Amino acid sequence: MRALVKPHAGPGLELRDVPEPVPGRGEVKIRVLRAGLCGTDLHIERWDDWAASVLRPPLVVGHEFYGEIVELGEGVPTGDRCGLEVGQRVSVEGHVICGTCRNCRAGRQHMCAHTSNLGVDRDGGFADYVVVPHTNVWGQSDSIDPELGALFDPLGNAVHTALSFPLAGEDVLITGAGPIGVMAAAIARHAGARHVVVSDVSATRLELARGAGADVVVDVRKGRIVDAQRELGMVEGFDVALEMSGSADAVTELIENCTHGAKVALLGLPPEPFAIDWSTVITRMITIKGVYGREMYDTWYKATSMLMTSHQLRDRVRSVITHRVPAEQWEDAFTAVRSGEVGKVIMDWS
Repeated sequence: MRALVKPHAGPGLELRDVPEPVPGRGEVKIRVLRAGLCGTDLHIERWDDWAASVLRPPLVVGHEFYGEIVELGEGVPTGDRCGLEVGQRVSVEGHVICGTCRNCRAGRQHMCAHTSNLGVDRDGGFADYVVVPHTNVWGQSDSIDPELGALFDPLGNAVHTALSFPLAGEDVLITGAGPIGVMAAAIARHAGARHVVVSDVSATRLELARGAGADVVVDVRKGRIVDAQRELGMVEGFDVALEMSGSADAVTELIENCTHGAKVALLGLPPEPFAIDWSTVITRMITIKGVYGREMYDTWYKATSMLMTSHQLRDRVRSVITHRVPAEQWEDAFTAVRSGEVGKVIMDWS
């Protein structure tokens, strides 16, 4: 089968012919139909310090994908209630948990301290076939097509972050208009936010955010978030802020524009430590929450339910896709993502 492989330590990837995986006990074999590129994949392809510290090549990369079940390993539950079956269309949770640590046993699986990641710690989904634990498989309805199904990993990040706090009637600031930030704008609008403002340094991505439901977008190379407040007639600052960029400057400006008692969810990973004005955080009584991945599996239920009940939300989420390429043209896909002037890039493995 075809697979996009990190063959050895160092820069680069190779599309290779490798043996098809065989599902073991409790595992499911999936034929991959669509896959999405993520910033993590760029780190792996470039072989930066982070990739060198965690990867053990050779490894099939990729963790955002949608496909069809083609084989069930021994012990996989089947049947009408919570079962899986051959031919079923599915998305996949990319974090494989231990199941035995305190958080796992308490139902906080997304906080598992021993998580193994598809495409990082074990073979991933940039391939014709992939094998995963059946507990990581999320069955999709017919209303979720392959492209939407391939977005569920980053969409889950957006849903988890955006719904960390109540949004109905609130003024929401999103710093960072990458694909997750754009989808978070769509979620905030769907959840009933009063105003949604998105900031970034890319005019292309800000237009995607506007199309996804943002009232005002701010190119911070040219303007300031406080100007957006004035434009909207706001007088006290944002009630909820979602940080998606990992930029120190973005976090600083975000805090400056929060109202007293504001709630902040941080998803963007900074490249290095930076200082925060804790005096402002304390005196304004701001709540800060770190967000990683998706809540298993509450986030998946929410994402699926919202998409199934709203054509408009499906269209807004889908609008983040700007490039679609065959798997054989994976290098073009990586070049597009590396430019920073795209939304989501989807590879077709069918």
